[in-house]
Order: sequence, then structure tokens, then C-alpha cells
Amino acid sequence: MFLAADIGNSNIVLALHDGKEWSHKYRYETKDYQPELFYETGVRDILLEWGISASDIKGAAVSSVVPEVTDRIMEALVNNIRFVPVLLSPELFINLDMRIPKVYEIGSDLVSNAYAVREIYKQNCIVVDFGTALTFTVYDHDVGITGVTIAPGLKTIISTLSDSTSLLPEIDIDMPDSAIGKSTSTAIRAGVLFGFIGMVKEILGRIKSELDDTYKIIATGGLSSVIKELNSEYDDIDKNLTLDGIRLLAQEEIG
Repeated sequence: MFLAADIGNSNIVLALHDGKEWSHKYRYETKDYQPELFYETGVRDILLEWGISASDIKGAAVSSVVPEVTDRIMEALVNNIRFVPVLLSPELFINLDMRIPKVYEIGSDLVSNAYAVREIYKQNCIVVDFGTALTFTVYDHDVGITGVTIAPGLKTIISTLSDSTSLLPEIDIDMPDSAIGKSTSTAIRAGVLFGFIGMVKEILGRIKSELDDTYKIIATGGLSSVIKELNSEYDDIDKNLTLDGIRLLAQEEIG
């Protein structure tokens, strides 16, 4: 079995691959950084809940865009599975047979997405990742990553609006029936959600207009299937894309 840890700005995801599929997943918020013992105990409890012995785990890897948590998760995993997981890093990326611009700046989640589409789809792809940030990674199958576009994610927009305006409440991510709000809540939802749809379509349209070839559009991330109005923009929705990239990159490193 293979254990992946995907440390993002909003969530830490632990997932277990049984050789055929991702059989177990656990997600919790990243924002409150905890001591290493907290994560060590958490990993132990998760494995116990899953009914998985640490000795069953033969491979592991960590992707992180939150340096403050990386070492703590690495230590927590080592103390549970008794070997050092592969840490996705610029040193690993440099040796890949795939172009990666700004290798010391790009997030390991974006590299994981690109490597996953390289191995799974084997064609030109634009990966739209709905996370804390909304990212568009352009992957050319003959070259590698040719560029990335980054915008605020949906939850980031909602939280920023709520935090910056004392009288505006947090809202649920449910599409309103009208673009004209009849209450504070529906007004925010209309502005944010219809605006977000427009942003995704506009960015995708502009990216495609600058490309000379055909690209498959792959959506991923926790909110990738929430806004149904955007589904027609994608060729596929693959929520496990980042996890698959982490697993495939670890296999590349281990050999």
C-alpha cells in the first residue's frame, strides 16, 4: 500500500492507495499549526480507524506548499511507518524528463497535476485546480509545463469578503436562482458565484486562444464538481489527479 500526504493551505489530505485505487482518505484543516506529536498521534489514529497496519505501507510521499507544517508531517509519518517518505522537492523535479519553469518557485501540487496528466492522459492538457487558489496549469505533452495562471479560489474570495466587511456573513456555496440578490446572503452568493463562473470561463478562453494545438481540459480539487454550470467547460473531472501525481512522482524517484 502507498500513503500520500498532500499538504495544502486549506487542508491536509492523507490518502491510501491499495494498488488499484485510492481506498481511504482523510482530510482536516491546515490553518492551526500543531506540534509534531499532534500529527503523529493523528496519523496513528487514522490508520487504526482504517484498520491498516503501518507494516502494510510499503511506500509514501509528501507534497507540501506549507513549509511550516512539512517537517512535522514528515516526522509524524516516519514515527508511524518507520521509513522516510519521498518529499516532493525541486531537487526531485530537476531530474524529471519534463520541463518545469521556475523549479524552485512552483508548487509541488502543480507539478503533481502535470505529471499525472502526462502519465494518465498522455496528451496536451490544461489542469484547472480548485483549491485555496484557482490554478490553470498548461501541460504540453512534447515539452512539459509551459505556464501557469493563478487566481483566488472560491473559498478564498468568500472568506476575504466576509472578513473584510463586518456586516457580511459567511455563505454556503450554493448557486442562487437569480443574479439579482434579494437578501444579503443571496446578493453575496450571486456576485461571488456568477463572478467566479465568469472568471473561470474567461481565463480558460484566453488561455486556449493563445495555444496553437488542442488541449484536454481536466478539472481537479475539492470544489471541481460543485459548480455544475462549469462542467461543460471540462473534458474530465478527476478529483484524485494530485494524489495520483504524488504517487507517480514517488515511483519515479524510487525507481
